[in-house]
Amino acid sequence: MDTQPPTPQPPLPSAPLAHIQSLPSWLVGRVAARGRGLVAEAVAAEGLKLVHHAVLAATAEYGPVTQAELGRRLAVDPKDMVGILNHLQEAGLVLRAPDPADRRKNAITTTPEGEAVLTRCATLAEAANARLMAPLTGEEQGLLMELLRRVHEAPTSF
Repeated sequence: MDTQPPTPQPPLPSAPLAHIQSLPSWLVGRVAARGRGLVAEAVAAEGLKLVHHAVLAATAEYGPVTQAELGRRLAVDPKDMVGILNHLQEAGLVLRAPDPADRRKNAITTTPEGEAVLTRCATLAEAANARLMAPLTGEEQGLLMELLRRVHEAPTSF
């Protein structure tokens, strides 16, 4: 029986939780969660959850668009998309109509009220992000945004 000795494991840091909390990935995740929370709180004033806001924004940008295409673009399960669109339609923010290219499908478009809500949500989201970035000077905010863009746009494999 040919057995290999176990691969030695690196020693645990003396303070494992402090180690995790010092990692850039942890810090970025916590800041992102705080930012999402602030924006979610802000758009709730318009009766929307973040996913409703995203679907409404995608509809405005890509519409008229099918439910299936919205789901693919936003990675939303088709069953969930139906409920989201029901909410938006009941609120008068989107319209469903047969797709002229394929009458078996619905084409989704924003209503004038949906466009107005998006404009208000943009203002609310900007204010929420200003609160998130308030501890930084204007120069620091610009630098942070540039650094985040670089990390975001970097290739994932090195």
